[in-house]
This record gives sequence, structure tokens and C-alpha cells, in this order.
Amino acid sequence: MSTEIRKLLIMNTLSSVIAIYIGIFVNLYIWEQGQHVSEVSLYNMSMFVCWGIAFIAAAKLLTRYSIRLPLAVSAVCGAAAFLYLMYVHIDNRMLWIILLGVPVGFMFGLAQAVQSLSVALQAKSSEFAPYFAYISVTFQVLSMAVPFAAATVIDGFGYGGSFWLMLLFVALMLVFSAYMPRITLPSPIDAEDKHEHGRFRFRTAFGQPGSISMLFSLLAGGVFLQFQNLFTLLFTFSVTQDKLLIALLNMLYTLCAIIGFWMFRRVKISESRWFWLGTLLLAAGFLIVLLRVPAALITSNLLTAVGMIFFTTVWNTQQFRFIQHLGAVRQTSFLVWRECLLVATRCLLLSLTLSLTEFAGRWFVFIITVTLACLFSIPIAQHRALRIKGEKPLEQLSL
Repeated sequence: MSTEIRKLLIMNTLSSVIAIYIGIFVNLYIWEQGQHVSEVSLYNMSMFVCWGIAFIAAAKLLTRYSIRLPLAVSAVCGAAAFLYLMYVHIDNRMLWIILLGVPVGFMFGLAQAVQSLSVALQAKSSEFAPYFAYISVTFQVLSMAVPFAAATVIDGFGYGGSFWLMLLFVALMLVFSAYMPRITLPSPIDAEDKHEHGRFRFRTAFGQPGSISMLFSLLAGGVFLQFQNLFTLLFTFSVTQDKLLIALLNMLYTLCAIIGFWMFRRVKISESRWFWLGTLLLAAGFLIVLLRVPAALITSNLLTAVGMIFFTTVWNTQQFRFIQHLGAVRQTSFLVWRECLLVATRCLLLSLTLSLTEFAGRWFVFIITVTLACLFSIPIAQHRALRIKGEKPLEQLSL
């Protein structure tokens, strides 16, 4: 991989440390107060709305400035989030939860925009699969270390001590942003592209053959991704609230994911088979929770940890390959709309969980059914998108 892509991986590692901590312990911090699914869902909705706004703002900034600026602002937002957790107290709990999601969402949205747009503009087609796979495995390795370290700090110094530790990583992120490559959205040469530069219109994003099928994949993807993201945490929290035990369970999930990554590297099978294997593992993980016993919840997370490695690597690789031959204006418009659509459907799934009180009953079964329908439609939709565009899925995908 090129030097620019390697630097992006380092920055991604720093931001992943913060993301893993927030994903587990900030959600746990909210959950511990009353064990209400609605409160966790409300926080995540607030976060994702701000995530989408920040992604658009970052794309606008990159028409004039390099990725250093949005990364620096992302770090500042991260600092604001942890300072808010330490020093801001509001009697209205719902308002406090919503406001917490604002800086967190802006931090993640800015960082995600830099990663997506930089990879689309800088990476070669052959770098997509290795890049997303290494991101996945790095995230999994960090998912072993970060929860255990954070749990140890929380047990010894309370949540406040862990917030200060995360501020240290935010500071490192801010310093490293000054050394990132000066990647910007290139100024278009064509008169029509100049007119569209910085406007990110829907027609510009989805004006090529196969776009309707890819659009459907994105709409379904947000529902599936948010179900997996939210309930992986809540399933663990419902088994135990012991922070060290949560960290150990995450280490177990990570070990399964690393085994999955090893298989991905060693076994040479087609892209489509990896996609469907990941889909089936995820579906099995979602269905097994209906058994309503703690062992089933843990088994669910083990299956989905492996399935996500296969699924997301192919899912992301195909989407970036789908737009690789487009100009910078069309690529940027696609990625901006991609993020906005994922945010919208993530929020749709979260809205369905606001009235959920337990992992059982007709409403929970309905949510799982909707999620499974979306999950199985994604490989079909993306295969159709690539076929219409005239690109064949890779017959052999390994790293």
C-alpha cells in the first residue's frame, strides 16, 4: 500500500481506539442508569444525525482545504465529548443524552468522511480489499485491548479516569492530523463537473448504470448495520454489567473475528461466496437470540463477529470498486449520499427500538424479520449493480 494509505491506516487506528471505547463504555454508562433500550437508542439517533451533517460538512471543507482540517476538528469534537461527560450535568436526562450525541457524532462523521473520500481518491483498485480487511482486523485487535484497559482504569479510577485516558488519545489524534498527507478534492477540469463541484446532488451520485440496485443495497445496509451494532452491545450488557467480564467477552468475540480473518487470508474462494458466507453467519447469529438464554446471546455475538469480517470487507470493496472509474465529483457525491442514506436508515431502525423493553415478543421478532430481509437483499442488489455496470465479481478474493 502507498504511504498515504498507510498514514490513513494509522489515523484510523487512533480514532478506532476512541470509537471502541465510546461504542462500549459510553453506551454502558447510559445503560447502567436504568437499563432502558430507548435511552441508548436516543443517544445513537442523536449521534448519527450529527454524523451525517458532519460528513457533508467535511466534504465541503475538502473542496478548499486538505484532510488535516476536518481531522483536527474531529479531534476537538472528541475532546468536547469527554469534557461534557465529566463536567456537564442537566436535570432533563433526555436532553443530556441528545446533547451528548452531538460532539460524538461530529467527531465520527468528520473522521469517516476523511477516510472514505481519501481512500476513494487515493487508493488503487487492488488496495481496496486489503485496506478494508486490515481495518477490520485492526479494529478487532483493538477490540481486545481497549475494553480490557478501559475496564481496568474504570475499576481503579472510575469513569472519570477513563475519560482522561481518552483525552490523551484525542490529543494524539490532533497532533497526528498535522502530519497527514495534504489530500483535497481535486478541482475539476470539465465545465459540467465544475458546475457540480461541491454540490453533491443525488442525480450526480446515482446517474450511472446499476445505481438503483446499489441504492437499494445502501438503504438495506443501514438497517442491518445498526441492528448489529446496537444489539451486539445490548446482548452483552444484558448478560453482565461487570466491566472486566464485558472486556473478556469482547476479547472472545475478537478472537473469533481474527480466526475469520485468517480464513479470509488463507482460503481462496470467490468474492460472492465470501459475501454469502458472511450473510448466513450473520443471519444465524440474529436468529439464535430468539432462544432467550444468556448462552444464545453470547453465541450470537460470536457468529456475527466472524460474519462481519466476511460481509463488510466484500460490501465495502464492491462499493468502492463500483465508483473507481468515476471522476472525483461523482465519487464524492456518491460517498456523501452513501453516508446520508446509511444514517437515515440507521435512524429508522433505532426509531423501531424506542418502544422495545426486552429481547422478546412480537415487536422484537418483527425487527429481526425486517433486519434479515434487508441483510439477504444486500448481496443480491450489489451483484445486480455490478452486473448491470458490466463488472463481474472477482472469482478469487483473498489477501
